[in-house]
Amino acid sequence: MSDEVLSADEVDAALAEQGLRWAREGDELVTSVKLHDFKAALDFVDAVGEAAEAANHHPDIDIRWNTVRLALSTHSAGGLTLLDLALAGAIDQLRPDARSADEPAADGA
Repeated sequence: MSDEVLSADEVDAALAEQGLRWAREGDELVTSVKLHDFKAALDFVDAVGEAAEAANHHPDIDIRWNTVRLALSTHSAGGLTLLDLALAGAIDQLRPDARSADEPAADGA
């Protein structure tokens, strides 16, 4: 996958086109996920960690009781790249607030 830095317009267009639940803030993609409690937040972060390891691309993660804030940027490239958009899409698939009621959770729950 390319580590070419995308323009703000390219990032905004991709976010809209892919329906990603992230916002561009400068050179980062950011999102917050509110979960049931601290344990649920930790479980979500574990799932994000597995996706990040698989992609060899890692978000900044901040946990505040039941809310997880994630930020993505390709620091080595100096901005946002296709790597960030791909991982944002993978993380969105893990979000309990983005799944339909009949879709299983990432942990099988």
